[in-house]
Amino acid sequence: MLLNHGMHGGERLLSRPAVDLMTSNRLTPEQQGARDAMYRNIAYLSSGQGLHGGWGFGMAVRTYRGDYAPIGQFGRDGGTGTTAYADPSDQLTGILLTQTGMSTPDAGHAVHDFWTTLYQVIDD
Repeated sequence: MLLNHGMHGGERLLSRPAVDLMTSNRLTPEQQGARDAMYRNIAYLSSGQGLHGGWGFGMAVRTYRGDYAPIGQFGRDGGTGTTAYADPSDQLTGILLTQTGMSTPDAGHAVHDFWTTLYQVIDD
């Protein structure tokens, strides 16, 4: 529904402006700096989004390309090893529910490997 700009089954569930607010970076430069500093210390807990993006209303937003995913990808990682993102440019949604916890680097590596593999199988 978010990839379809708020529409589902021909019915509008969210306005286009609401979707834009959710899926674009809303952080001020000061907030972005504080967020970047925080994520540098816990990067192993992230599949990369923590170091490659900003924050919309309720989800992370990729603001520059640093690895597999293009700018504009949005979603979030959970503390129990879950990850869910949507990619408007490839019309792709990925969800991984490991429930392993993010207390060790291994869980973060599994999330990163999931996204790397998902993007590698796209056949243009």
